[in-house]
Amino acid sequence: MGYTHVVMTQFGGPEVLKTVEEPSLPEPLSGEVRIKELATSAAFTDVMIRKGKYPGIQEKPPFSPGYDMVGIVDKLGPDATEFEVGQRVAALTVTGAYSEYICLPESALVSVPEGLDAAEAVSLILSYVTPYQMLHRLAQAKPGQRILVHGAGGAVGTAMLQLGKLLDLEMYGTDAESKQELIASLGAVSLDYEHENLTECLRALTGDGFDAIFDPIGGRSLQRSFSLLKSGGMLVAYGFQDAVLGKGGSVPLDLLRLKLWDWLPNGRSTRFYSIGSLYQQHPDWFKADLSHLFELLAQGQLKPVIAAQIPLTEAKHAHEAIEAGRVQGKIVLTMA
Repeated sequence: MGYTHVVMTQFGGPEVLKTVEEPSLPEPLSGEVRIKELATSAAFTDVMIRKGKYPGIQEKPPFSPGYDMVGIVDKLGPDATEFEVGQRVAALTVTGAYSEYICLPESALVSVPEGLDAAEAVSLILSYVTPYQMLHRLAQAKPGQRILVHGAGGAVGTAMLQLGKLLDLEMYGTDAESKQELIASLGAVSLDYEHENLTECLRALTGDGFDAIFDPIGGRSLQRSFSLLKSGGMLVAYGFQDAVLGKGGSVPLDLLRLKLWDWLPNGRSTRFYSIGSLYQQHPDWFKADLSHLFELLAQGQLKPVIAAQIPLTEAKHAHEAIEAGRVQGKIVLTMA
């Protein structure tokens, strides 16, 4: 019995993603299980990996991208005792999840409650854990505080607004004009990111500024975001989209600026968030946070905004849409 996976043949554009048929299934090693995947996702992090611009990735092409997955335990490897065949599990894979089957260590898996939709469950792993940890682990947001979310119409942005609403935060969100209605429907004051007087508009609306700002854009956007913080506020940067897409900015220089601003005695702080780095430092946090998010999903307190569910073999088209900035919410890749 064989299986299908999507492989990036080299670093580059969406065209480097190719569908490959393998003649036999992978076999789990000691302490591993084999998982028959139900769903993975396409995210901007996958775009960064495909372009060779994601820090910490040591693999060289060809390999399968895919940052997260939900599936069913299909086979136990030697000494694997924590899970049973047929049990539903989730994992932050970073790479490898664009595949119908995958072998992973039991230590990397989180149990998925029965009854959850696989597409909604996989949407939580990267795109909800990220804003949850930025809100709670880094910014330590408190009810009633005021936040600004750039890219608020994307997968992480829409998740941030849902989580912020649960905290009763005063929320403002920026994105393209086409996403304004979605942002407003999630409880935020919606603004066009390309508005020529965006900074002045935000100052007029908020007066003393924001308690926390979440910025995935980088470059010139970081300076603007930092200037909009109130005393004691925090800027959390992640993503560096402009640099990755060749629109300006530099990841090393952006990181240097963040450290400098945080060091200076200006009454404001900065943080850089990477889910992969925090996972390595505190894997217990990731498991606890994802399990809590699964509970909120089961209780109906979260509803992931899923832009589309498309077959794994169409991953190239998903990446094209993400790079073009057309996606409202999350793209889920499903298995045959």
